[in-house]
Amino acid sequence: MSLFHHTISSLAAKMGLYVASALPKEKLERFLEKIHPIHCGKDLIRLGPDADGGYLLPDDLEGIAACFSPGVDVESRFELQLAELGMDVFMADYSVDKPATDHPHFHFEKKYLASYDSGHFMTMDTWINSQKSLDPKSDLILQMDIEGAEYEVLQSISTQSINRFRIIVMEFHGWHQLYKPEVYQKANSVLDKLLLTHTVVHIHPNNYGQVKIHEGIPLYEYPEITLIRKDRIHNPKPVTLLPHPLDRDNVSKDAIRISSEWYLKSAK
Repeated sequence: MSLFHHTISSLAAKMGLYVASALPKEKLERFLEKIHPIHCGKDLIRLGPDADGGYLLPDDLEGIAACFSPGVDVESRFELQLAELGMDVFMADYSVDKPATDHPHFHFEKKYLASYDSGHFMTMDTWINSQKSLDPKSDLILQMDIEGAEYEVLQSISTQSINRFRIIVMEFHGWHQLYKPEVYQKANSVLDKLLLTHTVVHIHPNNYGQVKIHEGIPLYEYPEITLIRKDRIHNPKPVTLLPHPLDRDNVSKDAIRISSEWYLKSAK
């Protein structure tokens, strides 16, 4: 600790304040190692537009009954392609009145997801279990982009519901501040819960967000992460090169090229 930071910490202690130190580099490296993507035995395909709202996921869609997609906004081409494959697509977002696109397989709920059921809030479990037309043993896809509420929602979801998702496509928020212990703790807790049953197969930093460097490691504000349930993995191999040929910039600004710390094991 520098003399300056030691002085600040000492003054804060005398005043009864708590000053959180930045996360050690080693702890951050271990966090990233947990999400190093693997080849799962299936090639990746792109669904949705060649811009924001398009995602890469394993070509393992056969037999999936439905997609749950909270966070609707104005882009629904990812969901539309799944609907055209015959899947029911359940969408939820209190901030809009309906999806931008109509389809007979679209089912919309004007609610936000949360860790409780009340008014215009509902839990993931309540949402899934209310779809009585679905076979309770059927596999599902989760595509979630809910502006930071993902931590509360995923902490409250049951293991039974998580196990129903063969594929999970997430946009996480705030990871450019992973060096802050409180942000790390929140992200790491959710990540560990997901990794009990799923494995990361792809990472793409949304170039709309910020990049911050901590101890030489680039941290991305909005990483898009695809996971697959572990029982669907065959002949796993580490991914050794990113970006994937199907990756696209989300918006028209400078591209963000993902750093090797996010997918290659350190040589040390």
